[in-house]
Amino acid sequence: MDMDGWEILKQAGELERRGQAFALATVVWRQGPSSSQQGARAIITDEGELQGWIGGACAEPVVIREAQRVIADGTPRLLLLGSPDQFGAAIPDGITVVPISCQSEGALEVYIEPVLPAPRLVVVGRSPMARTLTGLARQLGWDARLVDGAGFSAADVGDRAMVVVATQGHGDEEAVEQAVAARPVYLGLVGSHRRGASVLGYLADRGVPREQLDRVRVPAGLDLGRTSHREIAVAVLAELVQLRAAGALQADRPAADSEAAADSGAAAHSGAAAHSGAAAHSGAAADSGAAEAVDPVCGMTVTAGPASRPVEHAGVTYYFCRAGCRRAFEQDPAAYVKRETQC
Repeated sequence: MDMDGWEILKQAGELERRGQAFALATVVWRQGPSSSQQGARAIITDEGELQGWIGGACAEPVVIREAQRVIADGTPRLLLLGSPDQFGAAIPDGITVVPISCQSEGALEVYIEPVLPAPRLVVVGRSPMARTLTGLARQLGWDARLVDGAGFSAADVGDRAMVVVATQGHGDEEAVEQAVAARPVYLGLVGSHRRGASVLGYLADRGVPREQLDRVRVPAGLDLGRTSHREIAVAVLAELVQLRAAGALQADRPAADSEAAADSGAAAHSGAAAHSGAAAHSGAAADSGAAEAVDPVCGMTVTAGPASRPVEHAGVTYYFCRAGCRRAFEQDPAAYVKRETQC
């Protein structure tokens, strides 16, 4: 979608009001020739949809991939896109260098920042502890809702939500069963170990999958010993803050996506490591589950998939950033395979 900088900011504000996670990418420096301009902006959603303009066919897929990682870990990132030979050895700390090789021979510096919705907490119950926990979470700026256990359903949870079941003997089993079905990023049950074992055992007998029940934290909250209902609320909230800060609360994703997000260094090389490691990657995917590969002709990191023009040679599949690189490889594959072996 073609938008100028101000339209992008307006769209960003609208997405934030809707509570949608996205990343805002801004070009802070360019080295011509390049199709992008300094100050150009784009929005990238967690599903990889791009609105705006950040660069051409070489830069765009890299920015989308890195933006999805920024959204996943909640940490902004400054990217330097281009050939490592262009930058020399004096690259400041904190900049992620991503080798790309385009016919234009331009380079970009792009700042990507996450815009994440306020943490969403659903507290199920009507006890004083449940009300206290909801109030404390709201003081942190969280989107906290208190739902009576009798009217609670999986539809109340929503995306990326945390759920604390504090029904305290009034329909615990039904509330946990509904919450488990929604697959929240956190599910805790306020109660003793004995009560928790009883509730989870009952649900297991009803056929609720064990891998879902294993996600239930019981007792919910940090262990502070014998405490008042206010202190229990603090203990639960403290555990949620601790888990969020550690990046432990992530929505369920396909295994391949989770591995790619976890290994953010697979294609992003920072500082001197970018120079020393860029030539060490194989042009083929590292293993059968890898999501990325390096073009053996130009050294650009690409997605290891059908869109990257795969070619099989000597039992190994290679991927390419553009048709020209693939054509060069097909004309003399031995030259590029030999060069990789020497590196």
